[in-house]
Amino acid sequence: MSKDIFGILPIAPAVYNDKGEVDYEDYASALITMMTKGSHGVALFGIAGEYYKMTYQEELKLIDVTVEACRKCGAPSIISNTRHSTEAAVEWAKYIESRGADCLMVLPPFFLKPGGEAIYQHMKAVGQAVQIPVMVQYAPDQTGVAISPEVFIRLNEEVPNIIHYKIECKPPGLYIANVMQKAGPGTNVFVGNAGYQLIEGLDRGAIGVMPGPSMFDVYRTIYDAYNDGKRDEAFKVHKELVYFLNHIRQNVEMVIAFEKQVMKRRGIIKSDYCRKPGFRIDDVYQKTFDELYEKISDYFTA
Repeated sequence: MSKDIFGILPIAPAVYNDKGEVDYEDYASALITMMTKGSHGVALFGIAGEYYKMTYQEELKLIDVTVEACRKCGAPSIISNTRHSTEAAVEWAKYIESRGADCLMVLPPFFLKPGGEAIYQHMKAVGQAVQIPVMVQYAPDQTGVAISPEVFIRLNEEVPNIIHYKIECKPPGLYIANVMQKAGPGTNVFVGNAGYQLIEGLDRGAIGVMPGPSMFDVYRTIYDAYNDGKRDEAFKVHKELVYFLNHIRQNVEMVIAFEKQVMKRRGIIKSDYCRKPGFRIDDVYQKTFDELYEKISDYFTA
């Protein structure tokens, strides 16, 4: 039986020890902390999870650890398929399903910038290769590939298990509206881009957000306040979150480094090691982070 997928679904962090080795035990502990204290599930191999710095053997192990941790918490495991060739992506999708994942996320191939029809055929083949629900990620800023919403709508019509979409274009509002209005019933949209447009996305029918891993409980506070009709409270907390994000999220490697600092300070992970090459944090970046951390930490509930 598939688990309901909604709410706060952070990207799982890449957790290393101080030598740069994957710390599977600390990783599992971090996931369980996140899911027992605010997250509705987690997504492995997201862009903010440093999937591009993992070995194949590490990927295999992380899939199993993630599925097991989610099962312990009764929460859905979402595993992203980032393979660039259709043939490899189809085989990888089958493997991910065989290991017990509750949902397959697909990052469209972008390395050689294929066109819309090629992307459509790739995602169609991957979706048809599995029985579990499929989520398609649209991240043009990170991938450099623009995809018309009509591509997703066509997929939704022809592949019944492609029902979830993570939308993080800028601005996302009308794109979300197009998908929500034209796709079939049961289509679900999740806000990406660190939840900058979380409240607007919810207004447009999104059912959750897929942010970085360090402030899952802050996102949960916003989400719960919104759903309880406490709009002013949701905006108040969201404003403080965006204020913090504006500093730490100036590029992908920067936000990864600072999210790990947050998680280490909160006792969620033991080491904030980032595999190289990474972002170099100088004294000014750090000073600003330290000042803003004191403000956002007032909203930590876990």
